[in-house]
Amino acid sequence: MSSASRELVFLILQFLDEEKFHETVHKLEQESGLYFNMKYFEDEVHNGNWDEVERYLSGFTKVDDNRYSMKTFFEIRKHKYLEALDKRDWSKAVDILVKDLKVFAALNEEKLFKDITQLLTLENFRENEHLSKYGDTKSARAVLLLELKYLISRNPLFRDKLQFPALQNSVLRTLINERILRGTS
Repeated sequence: MSSASRELVFLILQFLDEEKFHETVHKLEQESGLYFNMKYFEDEVHNGNWDEVERYLSGFTKVDDNRYSMKTFFEIRKHKYLEALDKRDWSKAVDILVKDLKVFAALNEEKLFKDITQLLTLENFRENEHLSKYGDTKSARAVLLLELKYLISRNPLFRDKLQFPALQNSVLRTLINERILRGTS
């Protein structure tokens, strides 16, 4: 993407945000891949909107891009799985295991996949020594978020995408208004 196109996308993002078109802002962030809105990502993780968390993240990286990306997706899917187990929603847990976590078995994580699968056999997954400190959903999501933020900050694919450029307020609106005024005079 050319420098001028990048600048225009940032101006559009700023305008959409100022006009409170939040869903559109996040869709453009995701589709352009220019700016990863960590605040939005945090909110979606805290709210447990796992499909949106992955969809948004996928605008910037894929599971097999690098080890940071793989670990990020793994941690999200593992957490989604643990929440299903915590709610005793066995069918959803199996569905997540087969559809979301199975990919990691193929990516040299066979033992890890087996360990995760064995959690289904426990009455309470906290009986597993590695998960004994897993707290309630809210605190577990907060711990997950710390890990995800660390992984994203270390991932080279997110370099220069975590900081929105400093722009004066309403730049696009000002430019349009100036253009309109010139056209009428």
